[in-house]
Amino acid sequence: MKPTNLVFLLSDQHNRDTSGCYGHSQIRTPHIDSLAEDGVRFDSAYTNCPICVPARASLATGRYVHEIRNWDNAFPYSGTVPGWGHRLIAEGHRVESIGKLHYRRDEDDDGFSKHIVPLNVVDGIGDVMGSVRESPPVRQGTRNGILEAGPGNSTYLEYDIDIANRACRWLQEAAASPDDKPWVLFVSFVCPHPPFIAPPELFDLYPLEDITLPVQNRPDERPQHRALDDLRDIMQYTEPFTEEQIRQVTAAYYGTCTHLDKQIGKVLQALSDTGLSEETRIIYTSDHGESMGRRGLWGKFTMYEESAAIPFVLAGPDVPQGKSSSTVVSLVDCYQTILEAVGVEPTPDEQELPGRSLWPIAQGEESARIAFSEYHAVGSKNAVFMVRDDQYKYVHYVDDQPQLFDLRNDPQELENLADSTNHQSARSTMESKLRDIVDPEVVDEQAKQDQHALIEKHGGRQKVLEKGTFINSPAPGETPRFHSAG
Repeated sequence: MKPTNLVFLLSDQHNRDTSGCYGHSQIRTPHIDSLAEDGVRFDSAYTNCPICVPARASLATGRYVHEIRNWDNAFPYSGTVPGWGHRLIAEGHRVESIGKLHYRRDEDDDGFSKHIVPLNVVDGIGDVMGSVRESPPVRQGTRNGILEAGPGNSTYLEYDIDIANRACRWLQEAAASPDDKPWVLFVSFVCPHPPFIAPPELFDLYPLEDITLPVQNRPDERPQHRALDDLRDIMQYTEPFTEEQIRQVTAAYYGTCTHLDKQIGKVLQALSDTGLSEETRIIYTSDHGESMGRRGLWGKFTMYEESAAIPFVLAGPDVPQGKSSSTVVSLVDCYQTILEAVGVEPTPDEQELPGRSLWPIAQGEESARIAFSEYHAVGSKNAVFMVRDDQYKYVHYVDDQPQLFDLRNDPQELENLADSTNHQSARSTMESKLRDIVDPEVVDEQAKQDQHALIEKHGGRQKVLEKGTFINSPAPGETPRFHSAG
């Protein structure tokens, strides 16, 4: 494959199914849809952790969370574990970022030669309260995020506009002054991450009466599982929302997805206008999904498809057009995919990483693969692990009951087959695949030890709870607003 430049477009909390190219009948995402028409859409792509900081650390390093110990949003990536960016810079490539990173701090050697309007964790520390796993506190303010959803403006909406505009200027300058080697531009948007506030004209695109209510939302429909009950309690979602409130927040989420799509459209247009399209490949994906009311939950945090599955599209020179792939992939595959795009051969050590380049798969190469994800963060008393193959998804809860879903026949994950007599062989096979990757109990204990040490470093449990946490990481220039624990 001929080396080219690469624009990596990353969004935050974009539910895979909330795009036209993934079959949504209402959502308006014409630019993402066009990108999929010009390239390859992956229909079974997953995050390696359904929360921001660990997912982004996995993306950067090509390693699973338990290998790098970026457990939650208070363990930000600092560049200590080398990533694909470090490798490309060492090979003489320009590697720059625009927008949200959610790493530790701008001064770190994190694999980017330049940061433009970066958003990193608060004070270089992040959400320490999320590391409190024993008797975790209620997250004050989360429920208000649903109740206050609707039309309006937010710093996140404005931030994404700024990111897109700066990316366009960057591309114009790159076209005017070509590099000797292919470059990588990492354009990382913050939408459709909450707050669920959409520009009024985009909110109005989605009449409330046309919005379908989410599956398993009502209390009598919700799956019975202790870990999910705990998560609802901690996030203040146990009390049901009204149908009108659910439709209101859904319309707002749809509107922020369309806002994101408009910004992506600007960047794609700049590529075309500058003549760079013929020598630039594109990746579009997200760090994780969004539950949007399914199972009575909002946010990410779970291994259900709405949270753990992500959109993933490849396009550009040498990429087939209008194709889709059912091959299972995940964010750790980005490491080798990026290297191959710009023409860098992986070292023997890099070949041992869990991911693989996705360009051969885009060309039609088929292989039996699995996706692995794990969760050790806010709202979870114990670790949760997921492994998915071409048919089944197995979810392992430490000290709790597992789940097994047949995604071919039950794509909405309505029936847990873990205790089905007819599926014990599948359950055993999937658990074996999981344990080939990780020892769940050992890793759960390691995460908790690291998190306990972090809490002690910040003065102990009581001081951490008194300081509290923030609902959303502030945009550059914005002051975080802390909420003490309930």
